[in-house]
Amino acid sequence: MQNIFYSNGKLLLTAEYGVLDGATALAVPTTVGQNLSVTTHPEQHRILWESFNNDGTVWFRASLKKEQLLPDSFSNEKMAQRLAEILRAARDLNPQFLNNGDGLHIKTELGFDRNWGLGSSSTLINNIAQWAGVDPYMLLDRTFGGSGYDIACAKHNHPVLYTLKNGAPKVEETTFHPPFLEQLYFVYLNKKQDSREAIKNYRKHVKDSPKLVEKLTELTQSILKTDNLPEFQSLLNEHENVLSKVLHLPTVKDRLFTDYDGVIKSLGGWGGDFILAAGNEKTPAYFKGKGFSVVIPYKDMVL
Repeated sequence: MQNIFYSNGKLLLTAEYGVLDGATALAVPTTVGQNLSVTTHPEQHRILWESFNNDGTVWFRASLKKEQLLPDSFSNEKMAQRLAEILRAARDLNPQFLNNGDGLHIKTELGFDRNWGLGSSSTLINNIAQWAGVDPYMLLDRTFGGSGYDIACAKHNHPVLYTLKNGAPKVEETTFHPPFLEQLYFVYLNKKQDSREAIKNYRKHVKDSPKLVEKLTELTQSILKTDNLPEFQSLLNEHENVLSKVLHLPTVKDRLFTDYDGVIKSLGGWGGDFILAAGNEKTPAYFKGKGFSVVIPYKDMVL
């Protein structure tokens, strides 16, 4: 017996932070994601778990008692406990999940560097939800928390407009394919951002959430509709400046790239992971010259 589940990675193009409070966000699934395979194992009442990086190396191993879903050996105790929590939450949502004595061997395989912030957690949650036959948004809520836009990307093969309404996700597939797509690049900032710390900082500073939600939703709609690069760049700058004031943080361009002649926008939690750069054919050389070697054209990153 073998079952294989797959989920897309994610990038949040607009309404970071505000999406938590109901702003409509534009999010895109990535061409790389994570799969999870389930095969039987001769050792009864036990789950053997292995997680592989995109380079084929194992970054996590654990063994769990199947009935109690408790880890009894592991390469990282904190991660083993978190995995057990997710599996127990899935069983709470579906009591038939993992309720027999069959031994199981689970493998997860990332299609991207797990430091990139493309959704190693959300793809895991969505894959386990598929395996367990449960609602991935409910599983996310009981484990990692967050807005859920990353689950929408995991499940959809097109860009989505994502809105939280009274705590429930509203997902609308959309099209984002402006004529200047070839002038857009994703640049990795050589640092993984801690989403929880980023959200904590936002909560500390946000004073007028309804006004921010309205503004970010408006910017999302305008960014989605424009087919003009100068207007698109102007909207990205406006988005950056709005959140810079709210977060009491400098924009990434002011902090790191003041001499860049295009426009740069942070994606997700400010300070790490990927940024979006709108420029020209010289853009990759500029960032690589600054020591940021991972520069990926939009069309190569987004489904």
